Amino acid sequence: MNAPSGVLVVGASAAGLATVDVLRRRGYQGSLTVLGAEPHLPYDRPPLSKQVLSGVWDPERIRLRHPDAEFILGDPAVGLDPATRTVHTASGRALRADAVVIATGLRARVLPGQAGLAGVHVLRTLDDALALRAELRSSARLVVVGEGVLGAEIAATARGMGLTVTMAGPQPAPLASQLGPAVAGLLADLHAEQGVRLRLGAGVSGLAGEQGRVTGVCLDTGEVLPADVVVVAIGADPATGWLAGSGLRLDNGLVCDSRCRAAEGIYAAGDVARWHHADLGTSIRLENRTNAVEQAGAVAANILGDDRPYSPVPYFWTDQFDAKIHVHGTPSPDAELTVVEGDLASRRFVALYRQDGRTTGVLGWNMPKQARLRRQEVTSLPPCETSQPRKERQ
Repeated sequence: MNAPSGVLVVGASAAGLATVDVLRRRGYQGSLTVLGAEPHLPYDRPPLSKQVLSGVWDPERIRLRHPDAEFILGDPAVGLDPATRTVHTASGRALRADAVVIATGLRARVLPGQAGLAGVHVLRTLDDALALRAELRSSARLVVVGEGVLGAEIAATARGMGLTVTMAGPQPAPLASQLGPAVAGLLADLHAEQGVRLRLGAGVSGLAGEQGRVTGVCLDTGEVLPADVVVVAIGADPATGWLAGSGLRLDNGLVCDSRCRAAEGIYAAGDVARWHHADLGTSIRLENRTNAVEQAGAVAANILGDDRPYSPVPYFWTDQFDAKIHVHGTPSPDAELTVVEGDLASRRFVALYRQDGRTTGVLGWNMPKQARLRRQEVTSLPPCETSQPRKERQ
């Protein structure tokens, strides 16, 4: 297979940038164009909910080094013709390439009525983080709607900034649907000890406001949680709306084969990609920084003719207060949890998730190296099982 004379990457994201970087490092000399919806050069997203939000880091510190490519920024893609591999943009550009890599990431979900109220935020982009940071600095009470990774990280950061923080959501504990009751219970204890007010186990029915500004969060129980600022962290959806009418298959992401290929000359990488994981025997979509970079490398290699399946051991991490949690594999809340190093009481341990005699996940709490050494114990799931997409910002 001959290398394409031109590659167009749609999405100035970590995945998009990593694709370009690997192509150049492998000696690709053709034209490379990166199209980005945001006006910013590519930057790292994991620090947004932590160092950037708290003000410890300024935006320049999260900017990613970018290799030799043409960058077209602030001009979102609005359509794709797969047959000619032509991408149309909001400004009217028509960009054509021999290979197109789609790395458009996610769009944050919102609550009904959210758009009409000041003081209600999501956290997905650098501009989101800066706007939220400005409000937190002049506010006293924050309610975080969402008890997943992003919501828990925002709650931890805001408590460190001195705000009164309440976390609300239907799960019984933070990350319960991902990590199971034992680990989620420890996270709940940690947040409570640090002063986060947990109002979990009840759904959010809406937002309360006065004179166009949010004043609280309404729960299904009838309780209203008072707030000066609200962050909605209820997950995100793949940014595939611009692909409607393209003829490509869209189903919780852009559906790809084991080579991360959606059609001839069309590839996807990062949060937007749903691809066939040959080892797991099912389609999977992951929302985290590590996968974005690794998948981009696989895409770049396949563009250059390697023709290899992308079959990683899934991995993500989260930092909350003094807890550094690293997860390898695909743990589930109903798996058997066995501590193999350390102990839960000390909050320094490695635990294995097992189902049907298989180790499906490894979790390290403040033991990252020990957890990484055990990642090879993660075995394939039976073909009939389906891996759930990670509700991750990274």
